[in-house]
Amino acid sequence: MKPFCGYNFADYFAHWLSLDKPGAKLPKIFHVNWFRKGSDGKFLWPGFGDNMRVLEWILGRSNGSEGAEETPIGNIPRAQDLNLDGLDLANAKLEALLHVDTEGWSAEYESIGEYLASYGARMPRKLLDEHQRISTQLTGEEMEAVGTP
Repeated sequence: MKPFCGYNFADYFAHWLSLDKPGAKLPKIFHVNWFRKGSDGKFLWPGFGDNMRVLEWILGRSNGSEGAEETPIGNIPRAQDLNLDGLDLANAKLEALLHVDTEGWSAEYESIGEYLASYGARMPRKLLDEHQRISTQLTGEEMEAVGTP
């Protein structure tokens, strides 16, 4: 989306961060990878109507009625948090779906750091600090700091 933004994305990020004030009702943000594949090359999640099971968990998280496991990349559902009634999903697939690959995420966070650094001094320090915090949780060690603000 970078080429289509009418102004510097660092300023865009700063705008969104400025909304985080006491009493603010900020939107909840969730990331779902419906197309994750297993070692056999097949999709892990059955998809289609079963996507409602994940959306149901998201709604429950949004209203505080569903649990989750805290991880460096955010809160993820535990098996008992998802409605799996009648779902024919092998335990190995469910475990793979709910597993956080810290090595893979560490590599991803390296590239995210490079992306954030590409905005230079305009990148909000708060975002760089959050990137560093998550990177440290993933690897157990501090990464080279990105950006210079």
